[in-house]
Amino acid sequence: MPDVVDLRSDTVTRPTPEMRRAMAEAEVGDDVYGEDPTVRRLEEAYAGLVGKEAALFVPSGIMANQIALRLLARPGDAVVAGARMHVVAYEQGAAARNAGIQFVTVPDEDGMLEPAAVTWALEAAHHHQPRPAMVCVENTHMPADGAVWTLAALDALKETAAGLPVHMDGARLFNAVVASGVAAGDFAARATTVMSCLSKGLGAPVGSVLAGSEELISAARHLRSGLGGGMRQAGVLAAAGLVALDQMVERLAEDHARARRLASALAERFPGHCRPERVMTNIVTCRHDRPDVLIGHLESHGIRAGTIAPGVIRLVTHKDVDDEGVERTLAAIATAP
Repeated sequence: MPDVVDLRSDTVTRPTPEMRRAMAEAEVGDDVYGEDPTVRRLEEAYAGLVGKEAALFVPSGIMANQIALRLLARPGDAVVAGARMHVVAYEQGAAARNAGIQFVTVPDEDGMLEPAAVTWALEAAHHHQPRPAMVCVENTHMPADGAVWTLAALDALKETAAGLPVHMDGARLFNAVVASGVAAGDFAARATTVMSCLSKGLGAPVGSVLAGSEELISAARHLRSGLGGGMRQAGVLAAAGLVALDQMVERLAEDHARARRLASALAERFPGHCRPERVMTNIVTCRHDRPDVLIGHLESHGIRAGTIAPGVIRLVTHKDVDDEGVERTLAAIATAP
């Protein structure tokens, strides 16, 4: 059977030869003691890219989000977030366990949070409802076909938040950068804290980075230890992250172009079930009455896909899916039930 075209997620990528060499040659120390020079280089590089004072290397994006919640909110506080955001819907209820917070969810069909809905959540605190302590945004917004926030929308949200801290789940922030032409620092300037995953479209094997002020990141180091995130000689992993930031950002445009081709094919095969006009980055979603049937059909052609909600299939392009893989997928979609 030919090689599998794996479109389940951009987390399935394999490290590049340059990453493997960097990992093998990495200078390391004990990062829990702050003595790993490669980790420090990665943290400084990311902080510089997003325009923050400091950054922290963590094992996963979920841990970065959970640390941000604990930094910016207290148990019992409310956190305003989109109903379909990763931190709300795809982290196994971790926010309730780890931070003791409750979400006040607002509509985010297009990936954005309407200022009026956020205003309602803030005003509800005057009517015996939970007090919001922070606001979360996701850029790109995964369930909304990888939607990219505009700076105007972020500015409007920040004004509406009336001084509340904003955390940006930028797991795919660099996809947003490439698709929009907006610098990472300009996006992040609208947020108190920001995190990005190195192990998605950027292709590193492990890790995410959380950035903010020196004070917040100092506190985050303690929270990371409490969540089991101290990684000792982590420079072996951080070295791949440095390569990812240096070499893997601009090529994301290739993933975006391939995703648009897939979206157009799905819209043609299933009219009204896919919205190719809003696919700006590397994520395509499609509604289907029998997702198991469609996934099985693709699997029979050597193509892997996944679901993100009942009746919603997702295809994600990444560096390990080339034009030939896309062509195979297009042919399979054309005959899909």
